Amino acid sequence: MFKVTKEIHFCYGHRLLNYEGKCRFLHGHNAKVQIDLSSEALDHRGMVIDFNDVKQTVQGWIDSALDHKMLLNKADPLIPHLNPLKEPIVTLEINPTAEALARMIFDYAKAQGFPVTEVRFWETPTSFATYHA
Repeated sequence: MFKVTKEIHFCYGHRLLNYEGKCRFLHGHNAKVQIDLSSEALDHRGMVIDFNDVKQTVQGWIDSALDHKMLLNKADPLIPHLNPLKEPIVTLEINPTAEALARMIFDYAKAQGFPVTEVRFWETPTSFATYHA
C-alpha cells in the first residue's frame, strides 16, 4: 500500500454551543489539515495522486468555502446579529469542532474522487482530530 499526505493551512473562526469552556466565545484558529491518500498501485506516472490535483481541488474548496470564515452551528443565536454586518458565515448542522471539520474535509475529498483514507485536522499546534472511513 502506498500513502501520500497533502498538508493545507487556513484560518477560520468559530464558537461552540452547549460548551462551558472558553470555546463558547467567538475566537479564531490557524488550522492545519493533513489529507492521507492511499493506493495499492501507482498510476502511469508512478504516483498515488498528483499533489497539484489535491491542491487545486481540495485546497481550492477550503480556500473558497472555509478560509477566513466564521463557522457556526446553524442554531447559533449570534447568526442574526452577524448577518447584517456581512460577516462571512458558514453554518453546520452540528458544532464546528475539529472532529466535524475533519469529517467535512474527508467527505469533500472523497466526493471529488480522491483516494482519501484519513484526514487530520489540527486546531492548534498541539491538538488535532482524525477522521477515516
